[in-house]
Amino acid sequence: MESGDCIIMKYRPKILVVGSFVMDLIVSTHRFPEQGETVLGDGFQTAAGGKGANQAIQAARLNAETSMVGRVGNDAFGKELIHSCEKNGVECSHVVIDREKPSSVGNVQLRVDEDGKTQNRIIVVPGANMAITPEDIRFLQTEIDRYDMVLLQLEIPMEINELAAEYACAKGVPVMLNSAPSDRISRQLLSRLTFISPNEYEAADLTGVTIRRNGNEVDLDDVREAVNRLLEMGVENVLITLGSAGAAFGNCKEFFMVPALSGVTPVDPTGAGDSFVGAFSAFVSMGINTKTAVQISNYVGALTVSAMGAQPSLPSLEEVAALIRERGEEDLLSVVEDLLNHGETVSKGGQSS
Repeated sequence: MESGDCIIMKYRPKILVVGSFVMDLIVSTHRFPEQGETVLGDGFQTAAGGKGANQAIQAARLNAETSMVGRVGNDAFGKELIHSCEKNGVECSHVVIDREKPSSVGNVQLRVDEDGKTQNRIIVVPGANMAITPEDIRFLQTEIDRYDMVLLQLEIPMEINELAAEYACAKGVPVMLNSAPSDRISRQLLSRLTFISPNEYEAADLTGVTIRRNGNEVDLDDVREAVNRLLEMGVENVLITLGSAGAAFGNCKEFFMVPALSGVTPVDPTGAGDSFVGAFSAFVSMGINTKTAVQISNYVGALTVSAMGAQPSLPSLEEVAALIRERGEEDLLSVVEDLLNHGETVSKGGQSS
């Protein structure tokens, strides 16, 4: 939406997330072990996560009315995963408790350098996430048009993503697919997507285009080519996250890049991509134009990497406004303050303000 267009804001859009729950088991260390080697860790903690749940909570913390569909195990982790969503304002009445499969866990290894920079390695054991059945989401065939957007990821069975996208497409409901972790995606599913959001490596797997980079800079021609190939596959809008290089957005009418926020000290990158996608989806559903949505979502992602754990680090709208105010971006601040003035906000821990 360009400047001068009539903008109709929807301050509390309804977002549906069909996706995963994962309990992250986080170990920090000064270096990753080599094959056959044992190293001593510096710390351990657990944190609720999962791409689906992370994106749902982030959207909820930004004022969206968010619902989650998925599966957890009949165990302590499953109870905590549901509780984490509900206390942050996510509706979970269609989350199934699996009596056979355990809740999914993620083994998160964080290497913390002497200068404070971090890198992560993550192994996810899918558990109940991969036991979601078509029957679990059958109700969406008649109810999906209650929502303003559907968010999908690839930590659940592909047939579930296919079916959810089919239901949404039939009712004209926009669909966002965060194509992570990397996997093959059918042309039929791609043709039903309003948005797709891979990172640069997932985009390369989908398109065959390697996005070359030199430090924090990426080759613009490579990024354009990757975007164009995804558009040719049938997706309406492409949003590629590029880490320290920022993010790129393109469709048949526009292409732009937004640089990453400078001067951010990363503490834990876990969940940063999820916070960005959840934020962008919420902002676009509110009626905010795509470039502004990407710019504000960069602030959301920056705040997420600045704290430990996936869901504990997901920022509220007030925190986003505070950082934008600190950086002096008045145009973006006016948008966020408008949201704060018109919607009930959900802070960390689920307290409304």
